Amino acid sequence: MQYVYGIHAVDSLLRRHPKSVLQLWLQRNREDQRIAALLELARNQGVAVERASRRALEDRVGARHQGAVAQVLDAAEPGGAAPSNLWSEAELLRAVENKPGPVLLLVLDGVTDPHNLGACLRSADAAGVEAVVVPKDKSADLNATARKVACGAAEVVPFVKVTNISRTLRALRERGVWLYGAAGEAQQSLYDCDLSTSLALVMGAEGSGLRRLTRQQCDVLVRLPMAGSVGSLNVSVAAGICLFEVVRQRLQHGL
Repeated sequence: MQYVYGIHAVDSLLRRHPKSVLQLWLQRNREDQRIAALLELARNQGVAVERASRRALEDRVGARHQGAVAQVLDAAEPGGAAPSNLWSEAELLRAVENKPGPVLLLVLDGVTDPHNLGACLRSADAAGVEAVVVPKDKSADLNATARKVACGAAEVVPFVKVTNISRTLRALRERGVWLYGAAGEAQQSLYDCDLSTSLALVMGAEGSGLRRLTRQQCDVLVRLPMAGSVGSLNVSVAAGICLFEVVRQRLQHGL
């Protein structure tokens, strides 16, 4: 079982995947507009609602629940229906093949902090990313923390866990997707690249960066120019900057 908590995350869950919600708890003695809206939405979707004390909600998920906690069934469990934004590798490749315009993907290689994953999902949603791709091993999953930080994007952005990320990158390249790997030691600046074509932005973990096999699959290694004393950015911050440079260029080209 998993918990999803926070106003935005629970609202998005109820709108997108109400059948995955087993139980919704709303904080007792809170009658403000946001809680009332969640209560009405849950009732309209046929989701069971219980009132619980603030302490009871904190005992389940910690102190940052904002008065709303939902229990959901893992898709991997018997009877669990996978939400429509949890894609297989085959669904990812099919979406790439069928996209009429340029594709934009975000690949996270070894990002293990759920806070960073959630922040990356939020930026990906805002930038119109087709899918976020992560390896099944050594990567953060869509747990309650990631969903809370994503503020609803975790229920919307297609999320793809793959067994072999190097093989997936190769398959994407074969379908015309350029692979841009972010690396601090790269010679080429992101701002000097033409980002108007189909591409996947490949980000590595903080500190270790891209793994060797992942790096080898990239067509181009790029960096963000750093003017200060800090040598690198948080991966979610860097991802947001890179994604919106793609957005800026595509708007400039009328895409």
